[in-house]
Amino acid sequence: MKLFVSLWMCFFMWEKPQEKIVLYLEGIPCSSNEVNVDLLNTKKISQKITNPQMWYYPAAVSKVKKPAILVIPGGGYKNLAFEYEGIKVAKWLNQLGISAFVLMYRTPYWEPEPCKKKVALMDAQRAMRIIRQKASQWHIDLSKIGVMGFSAGGHLAASLSTQFELGIAGSENQLKKFSSRPDFSILIYPVISMQRELTHMGSRNSLLGENPTKAELNSYSNELQVKSDTPKTLLIHAKDDNVVIPENSIQYYKALQKNKIPTTLHLMDEGGHGFGIKTLLAPTNLWLKITKDWLQDQKLLDY
Repeated sequence: MKLFVSLWMCFFMWEKPQEKIVLYLEGIPCSSNEVNVDLLNTKKISQKITNPQMWYYPAAVSKVKKPAILVIPGGGYKNLAFEYEGIKVAKWLNQLGISAFVLMYRTPYWEPEPCKKKVALMDAQRAMRIIRQKASQWHIDLSKIGVMGFSAGGHLAASLSTQFELGIAGSENQLKKFSSRPDFSILIYPVISMQRELTHMGSRNSLLGENPTKAELNSYSNELQVKSDTPKTLLIHAKDDNVVIPENSIQYYKALQKNKIPTTLHLMDEGGHGFGIKTLLAPTNLWLKITKDWLQDQKLLDY
């Protein structure tokens, strides 16, 4: 038992990413011109992100090109649970042979109009395009690049999966040549809808303000945005989640099924909200096995 705990402690020790990739070298669109803050190791980021970036955790080098996942932490579109829904998840994915990129995106709560509603999805789309652009350099399989999101980060991951932009071959902008569409989506206790009867009001208020229009509510309700080219999806939610009710995942599952998108929904009996990867032996770590099994079933792992 002592050996087991020691191994897990080593696994969860802080480890610096191989690279911190700034999303906008040429200047940040919708920037509020504040001084950039270099955020260091933190369990929870509770401040304005002024320099959106992604932290790259590569899988071990091999002859086979690796899958990659863009990991999007949650936090009500105000904070970022950057350690237990980001760094720890990235390191776990590395153990599966998957390269991971943890997204430090601009959270709408801190952003002024008129860009408030745009910046998070703008950052996620940009990150996905960068991963695709540099896939060869990073030894990544271009057909196996997915997204994983938690809570409000799940809303952003679902938005990326339903409101992506395909690449434009003749674009003068090199990044615009690459699609922002993920090949698969893994959503853990996600906020899906902005409709009052389903949504997490904190996330909705941070993203859309207190008086959104009906058109805005519908546009940002991902269960209403599913199309035939939305990527295959795994949904995991706890039945006793009273922060983001599981009906969010259920409604998204129904929309995906209606559009004939390969979909798997797991409703765990217990777990509440925001479990991520926090403790060594938490019963909620069942989601790790569920995810690994799904990745294997989808032939996204090379073993």
